[in-house]
Amino acid sequence: MTAPVVSASGLSLTFQTNDGPVNALSDVGLTIGKGEFVSFIGPSGCGKTTFLRVIADLERPTAGTILVNGLTPQQAREKRAYGYVFQAAALFPWRTIEKNVALPLEIMGISPAERQERVRRTLDLVNLSGFEKKYPWQLSGGMQQRASIARALAFDADLLLMDEPFGALDEIVRDHLNRQLLELWARTDKTICFVTHSIPEAVYLSTRIVVMSPRPGRVTDVIESTLPRERPLDIRETPEFLEIAHRVREGLRAGHSYED
Repeated sequence: MTAPVVSASGLSLTFQTNDGPVNALSDVGLTIGKGEFVSFIGPSGCGKTTFLRVIADLERPTAGTILVNGLTPQQAREKRAYGYVFQAAALFPWRTIEKNVALPLEIMGISPAERQERVRRTLDLVNLSGFEKKYPWQLSGGMQQRASIARALAFDADLLLMDEPFGALDEIVRDHLNRQLLELWARTDKTICFVTHSIPEAVYLSTRIVVMSPRPGRVTDVIESTLPRERPLDIRETPEFLEIAHRVREGLRAGHSYED
């Protein structure tokens, strides 16, 4: 049996602040298998992004264990076991798109010839071929995010961490990128962990949806999707889709705290 890509048990994280401790995560247990598309949904402050940052070794848990491909997060980071796509594209405006995508490869010491091939391949994956010489300010917001995804894919890690990458985009662009992301996932068989505030986005994209509640951040429900892997946008109007969305909404309502 293949080892899980991410395995968390009893995971907790408490931030110490001037106003006292903040329990960002509490007793989170979750296993993510190879090739899954797992979305994390919940209100602001529920620990969705914090969990992604723990996977990426950007935050250290205060209790419990987490393994990434059987390694500690630090070991996984040192082995470059994941790509990370942030909420903003975070592209350097003075570098062309191809040079932005090539940046992690330069840091890794990849040869110029291999860098060029990887950049060409990843830009093709996100449908940005022909835009290599453009600068970020010459592209739309959606295209910039696709370039950011290409950069995360460039060193060919099996795990892709995506922190609400389409949250700032309008609905039409978001729909288009959701469809493209599913196509990319089908072609590459990556394991994807995806943070979102959108119920339709979570249901449309995912094989599983992790519902989280705030204060302290904990998993209140894990919903298995019964939708087929081939998902046209109009699947969102089917009774099966609406039933899953209803369960997500009920899980959010049940777990939400209205206390200040």
